[in-house]
Amino acid sequence: MEPVVETVVDHDALLAEAVDALSVPDGVRLSVAVLDVESGDRAVYGDGSFDTASVVKVDILAALLLRAQDAGRSLTPAEKTYAVAMIERSDNDSASALWESIGRAPGLAAANARFGLTGTEGGAGMLWGLTQTTAADQLALLGQVFGEESALSAASRAYVRGLMGRVVEGQRWGVSAVGGEVGGEVGCALKNGWLPRSTTGRWDVNSVGRVVVSGRELLVVVLSDGHVAQADGVAVVEGAAVGAVGVFGGAG
Repeated sequence: MEPVVETVVDHDALLAEAVDALSVPDGVRLSVAVLDVESGDRAVYGDGSFDTASVVKVDILAALLLRAQDAGRSLTPAEKTYAVAMIERSDNDSASALWESIGRAPGLAAANARFGLTGTEGGAGMLWGLTQTTAADQLALLGQVFGEESALSAASRAYVRGLMGRVVEGQRWGVSAVGGEVGGEVGCALKNGWLPRSTTGRWDVNSVGRVVVSGRELLVVVLSDGHVAQADGVAVVEGAAVGAVGVFGGAG
């Protein structure tokens, strides 16, 4: 019998091909990461740091839940109110309140050390939206939320997943472009971020989340900046998300 030769798939190369096939305008930076939950295979394109904008709100909530776990308590009614508004509606005042609760950037850093994030640095003072992160780090954070091996308890993970599955209709873009409805076990749970930068006049546009396509569960991250308008950024991010899922045989 001839030996069985296993085919080695270079997922990073496939993702690079998918991204290179996009019509990304000059001046736009893009980084993408995707994980096939069942197999553990992943692909990453780009290793630069990006403003988180509002995708940091998932990290803020995860840090808050970790602090509550350590204290042996549940979230207070006020914390729950802030958390719901922060994730489902992307309310900034709620994010600022919880940013204070976790101890701002130092508190975020302490939680991220336990989550396994190595390339994320919290924004100065109250500028949580200018937290710097990488696609690989955001993929690791999604693993903490949607995976089984996590510093977060099962109850904490379910809480974050539930809120990410109930984002308001106007914010159901980005990684959800691969198909399926937002919410529930079939479809998508996500958090998006968008931020016009006064220093450049350009937009940061990001999307992170979990999608289920043809029974395959995938965690997807797209970070980008340098867009002329938010709508342009959304189009690029959605194209990158579709291409990332296509690397593992999903929509693409």
